[in-house]
Amino acid sequence: MASAFWLVVGLGNPGSKYEGTRHNMGFMTADVLAERWAVSLSDHKGLAKLGKGMMNLEGHSVKFFLAKPLTYMNDSGNAVASISAYYGIEADHIVVIHDDMDLEFGRIKVKAGGSAGGHNGIKSIDRSLSTNQYARVRMGVGHAQRGPRAHDNTVDWVLGGFGPDQRKQLPEFLADGADATETVIVDGLNAAQEHFNGR
Repeated sequence: MASAFWLVVGLGNPGSKYEGTRHNMGFMTADVLAERWAVSLSDHKGLAKLGKGMMNLEGHSVKFFLAKPLTYMNDSGNAVASISAYYGIEADHIVVIHDDMDLEFGRIKVKAGGSAGGHNGIKSIDRSLSTNQYARVRMGVGHAQRGPRAHDNTVDWVLGGFGPDQRKQLPEFLADGADATETVIVDGLNAAQEHFNGR
């Protein structure tokens, strides 16, 4: 039987040297949700930090798991597949929050399915779940300069921190990402797309 729980996964890389980097937008948004719903995270099989919570919104109470994979970005799928199998959570009850270089900083796009857009964490989850039919909250981080060192530039960019202006805007942006995630769960994907994708 499918679980009534939702699974919210924030993507990032574990360890202090990655804290506050663009690639850790998912972790940072997950932290906002953890604080908002008083979720405490503990180890799940060495693959993820995992906690359980309850969202009470608009008269709905929704039970959810919140996860931050410890597997490094490129193997995020191992953690997601393990948790979803262990708790019997289907893909249509999974929301993955991740950084996206195709969107300007501060933009959010909500979608389900579609291409991984070169994001290794998403590629890994698609592979491990054998489907891409889960919801994604894409948090824009803008992109590096294109050029001869495009790949290196990209790596340096996603593993880099935010400038002072963006740091000032970050708390509000992360709160929006948390709101978008809640909207997917409580009101559905279409409502979340209407509310957030055009902003």
